[in-house]
Order: sequence, then C-alpha cells, then structure tokens
Amino acid sequence: MVGEEKTSLRKRLSKSKEDLEEDEEQRNSTKESLEIPSNGQIDIKHLIAKKIQLTAEAEELKPFFMKEVGSHFDDFVNNLIEKSASLDNGGCALTTFSVLKGENNHRAKDLRAPPEHGKIFVVRRSLLDELFEVDHIRTIYHMFIALLILFILSTLAVDYIDEGRLVLEFSVFFYAFGKFPVVMWTWWTMFLCTLSIPYFLFQRWARGYSKSSHPVIHSLFHGLLFMIFQIGVLGFGPTYVVLAYTLPPASRCIVILEQIRLIMKAHSFVRENVPRVLNSAKEKSRTVPVPTVNQYLYFLFAPTLIYRDNYPRTPTVRWGYVAMQFAQVFGSFFYVYYVFERLCIPLFRNIKQEPFSARVLVLCMFNSILPGVLILFLSFFAFLHCWLNAFAEMLRFGDRMFYKDWWNSTSYSNYYRTWNVVVHDWLYYYAYKDFLWFFTKKFKSLAMLAVFAVSAVVHEYALAVCLSFFYPVLFVLFMFFGMAFNFIVNDSRKTPIWNVLMWTSLFAGHAVMLCFYSQEWYARQHCPLKNATFLDYIQPRSWTCRYVF
Repeated sequence: MVGEEKTSLRKRLSKSKEDLEEDEEQRNSTKESLEIPSNGQIDIKHLIAKKIQLTAEAEELKPFFMKEVGSHFDDFVNNLIEKSASLDNGGCALTTFSVLKGENNHRAKDLRAPPEHGKIFVVRRSLLDELFEVDHIRTIYHMFIALLILFILSTLAVDYIDEGRLVLEFSVFFYAFGKFPVVMWTWWTMFLCTLSIPYFLFQRWARGYSKSSHPVIHSLFHGLLFMIFQIGVLGFGPTYVVLAYTLPPASRCIVILEQIRLIMKAHSFVRENVPRVLNSAKEKSRTVPVPTVNQYLYFLFAPTLIYRDNYPRTPTVRWGYVAMQFAQVFGSFFYVYYVFERLCIPLFRNIKQEPFSARVLVLCMFNSILPGVLILFLSFFAFLHCWLNAFAEMLRFGDRMFYKDWWNSTSYSNYYRTWNVVVHDWLYYYAYKDFLWFFTKKFKSLAMLAVFAVSAVVHEYALAVCLSFFYPVLFVLFMFFGMAFNFIVNDSRKTPIWNVLMWTSLFAGHAVMLCFYSQEWYARQHCPLKNATFLDYIQPRSWTCRYVF
C-alpha cells in the first residue's frame, strides 16, 4: 500500500540522511587528518586508500539504490496518476495528500477503471522517449544505426565486387509498394465511407429511438444496416480490390491493415455511444447524446481504438519531433529492406535448390533467427513508437502509452498486455468484457479462449490476403502454443529465468514464421500453376515444389 511505501521511503530517506551526516563527519575528519602535515607532506597513500574505499562503498550501494528507486518511484507515480485521473470520473474531492495517505490504494497495472467507466486517458509520454534520455539506453539505438550503415556498405561492396558498380538498387522495395495510386483511392473510399455511413446510421437511430413506437425493431433494423456496412463495404470491398488488382504485398498490407483499423474504429464508436443513448432514453432526457462530426473525425485519426468525445491534449505541436518520427519510420522501412536483401533473399534462394526435408527446415529456422529478431524490433519501433507518436503529436493527443515495457515480461500473459496496448485495450473492453458478459463470469477461460480465436483469425486473414496464400503457421503458433503459454507461463512467474525463456521462445517463433512463409512465397513464385483452384490456394506449395536456378 502507498501508505506503507511512504513510511518505508521516509525511513530510507532518514537513514540516508544519517548516512550522509556520518559520511560528512568522516570526510571532515579525513580532511583534518590530511591538513596535519606528516614531515611537512600530505599522506598520499592514505588519500588514495580512502578514495578507493569510498568508491567501493558507492559501487555496493548503486544496485540497491537503483532497484529501490525504480520500483518505489514507479509504484508511487502510477498510483498518483491513476488517482488523479479518476477525479474526473468519480468527482471525489481528493488531494494529492489524501491519495498518499489512503490505506487501500493498490497499484493498478494498466490504469484500468471499473468496466463501466472504461479506459482512462491521461497525458503521458511513450516509454522509449523517456528511456532515450538516458545515455546508456540511447547507445542501443546508436548500435542499430551503426548496423544499418554496415548493411548499406555491405550491399555496396558486394555489388561492386560482383557487378563492378556502386549503385544502391531498390527494386524489391519498389515492387513491394507498387500500384500505389490504387492503394490511395481505395483508402480514400474506405475512409469516406467510414466517416459518413456509421455516423449517419447512429445519428438516425439515436434521434428516432425514443420517438419510435417499436424501439426494438428500430434498433434491429439499424443494427443490421451497420453489420452490412461492416461486413460488406469494409469487409469484402477492400479485399476484392486487393485481389482484383493483384496488388503487391506491401500495398496489400496497407489496405488490409487500414481495413481492420477502420472496422475496429467504427465498432468502438457505436459500442461506446449506444449505452449513452439508451441511458438518456431511460432517464427521459430531452437531449440526445450524439457526438459531433468533428469529434468522430478526430477519433478516426487519433492513435487509439477506444472512442471518447474528448481526449487529454498537449498544448503545442512539436513539428521537429514529428519530422524526426517520420524520418525514423522511413529509415526502418529501408532497414527492413536491407535485412531482406542481405539476410533473407540469399538464404531462401539457396535453400530452395534442395528438396524439402527436415534438414532444410532446421537450417532454415536457425538461419532465420537473426533477420526475424531484427524485423520484430524494427516493426515495433517503426509502428508502435514512431508512427503512432507522430500522429499523436500532430493531433496533440496526450496519452502516448501505446506499449509498455514488454521486453521485461516474465510471462506471456504480461507480454500480450504490454506489447500492443492500443489493440489490447480494444480486445479487453469490446471482446473480452462482452464475451465475459455472454459466458458469465464463471467461464473466464472460455472468454479468453474466444478472444484468442478472434485475434488469431484476424492475424491469419491479414497474412493470407497480403501474401496471396493460406498457410496457417501464425494461427497454429498463436492459437495453440501462444494460448498454452498464456496459461502455463502466467503472471506468477517472476524470476529472471522466465524472461530468458520468454525471449528464447519469442525469437524461435518469429524465426519459424519467417522461414515457413518465405519458403512458401518463393515456392509459389517459382512453381506457379496455370489453372489454380481453391485447393491450390490453401495447399502448401513448398512441400512439393522443385526447381533449379
């Protein structure tokens, strides 16, 4: 409890003060002893010995000090932020001192309010922005930049030695993002439809609900229209465009990810506002709580999937910060390109010269660990940190907690909560809570299983459409191994060895996915079928493909 922690902190501070007084006395005595001449000279050996002793004592105290400050300061600040943010919802006239003196103030792991209040948004920075202010952490960032420079030099050197030229080609990059005009008009169509149709349907339903003589039929009719929009317009429409125009993989990825994002946004808008209209009708209020178009428009661009009429805002926009974030996004794209160019493409081209076997598969997986790890880090940094922070800064969106310290996780359950907070919040409030209501609280495991199934299906759908084939490696890893680890490697695991095991399994899983999907991609490129059927779309081609360069 915070009261106990405060008392403990006071004891440490008082103890530290006493220690400082003792050290001051020792330094004074040392100074006096040094001022006393011994045959007209200061005892240098005694001075050096004293400095060594003080340095050793400081080094012994440093780990304890860092550990104590980190844990207690984190608890203190998180609890203070939670209580301060809850003032707006609860309306309690609490002060900072009343928060500190409370006896039942437990630390909230992710600042969740009760389910009826939903997620609490507060002004806070992203974790990496805070960590990069520490020189020791920023050095890791510099190491990745140095590695990118070496990748570029490696590419130049290989091209010069093999072909006698010093030109950086980006043929794979331009191929992956090809047919970009189709992507742009598809996105504009999706966005305008999402901006107009859900808002129009909700506004019409809300204003006519209390006046309707058959409110249930009125609600079912508009709900059916909304489902048709979600499934038909946002569901099948972009997928048809992607397949009909045979967009390349990166362009497909943009369309499909935006499709999923807009579907989740529209659902959140309706899901948050319908209960408000029902409560207003129940209380027979004259005003209908319908958000304005500007509020809905802001939500469509805001880096969150949880709708609110208003969000905490920052006072100004730092355009230099925005430019830096977008520069880092493009730098990460080129980084991934060089990872594929130098580590992936040569590997899979050479592997496919041999028949598919256990030996080839094992070598492929272990050789895919390094590029898989780099792609994992770069994807996280480019999207969850740089991209979301850039839009948050432009929109003055205050809550920048798009992720937490997932790298410190000792359990998969904590990793799933902290890796992507934006998506996790949506799954928690609109999937898990609704499934929990449907299955009743006695079947929490069943509700969690349903959330895993929804997430696994959506992930596999995105990969299947983006890569133009169905190969459910991610679905198997996520639905079976990931779910099993979620229950087995749970929050009760706290020792560092579990963090090591988590990282080991995470690296291995990404290596498996990179290996299997890359093999299947190259097999379908080099062993095409003239009259492919639906079975050919879902049957792995890498198991039977044979070709020689």
